[in-house]
Amino acid sequence: MPTRRILLWCLGLLIAVPLLGQAATVATQESGGWSARRWDSAGLAPDPTVVRDAVIQAYAARVWGWRGVFAVHSWLAVKPEGAAHFTRYEVIGWGGEVVRISNGGRPPDGYWAGNQPEKLLDIRGPEAARLIPEIERAVADYPGRDRYIIWPGPNSNSFVAHIGREVPDLRLNLPPTAIGKDFLVDSFLVGTAPSGTGLQLSLFGLAGMTLAATEGIELNLLGLTIGLDLARPALKLPGIGRLGMPAIDE
Repeated sequence: MPTRRILLWCLGLLIAVPLLGQAATVATQESGGWSARRWDSAGLAPDPTVVRDAVIQAYAARVWGWRGVFAVHSWLAVKPEGAAHFTRYEVIGWGGEVVRISNGGRPPDGYWAGNQPEKLLDIRGPEAARLIPEIERAVADYPGRDRYIIWPGPNSNSFVAHIGREVPDLRLNLPPTAIGKDFLVDSFLVGTAPSGTGLQLSLFGLAGMTLAATEGIELNLLGLTIGLDLARPALKLPGIGRLGMPAIDE
């Protein structure tokens, strides 16, 4: 068998097997509408009445239904020093404006349609206090605030990735299942990686490549990511996400 054909078969298996595994997981979800699922706190964020320091956190959780085979929804939550609650920033494609800002109305670490969130980022103290105004400016200047496209973007993950590019000191490392993160909202073909630690090529989020100190090596095909994290060794696969070390220390 020619080498090229073997490589294509291997690539196909790396995409298909993880997706089939995740599809089996989604198929076992309890029946019922998404609105009836859990949206309360998962207990991952600090209590603002106890932790007075500034806090920045990022989360991702599987989306509801069959789309959860492929993708997560991501968002940011910040708490200035001494604030009584978190402010949650995210993009949602239904029921109002695209960019949603919740000042204490929604838990910073809430379940997403019954799916438990994963913490992607946790910065506290003076560094968080310094970066929060930069995040607020990046949210206000987000160029995709008048449009939402589930695939290939701009969507919720495109929004969070944009914040990461605008505030590189966050060193934001979005999971491979954050479909839309590679859609360059404010540039064409060439941009910085969401972590700000490297570069990426992206053709409208449909095909591209990322080389960065934080993300490692990532290939994007139709929004699906295959990659290798070298800094915190892990294999990145569609559907499953990371296999190896977690992206951050818990």
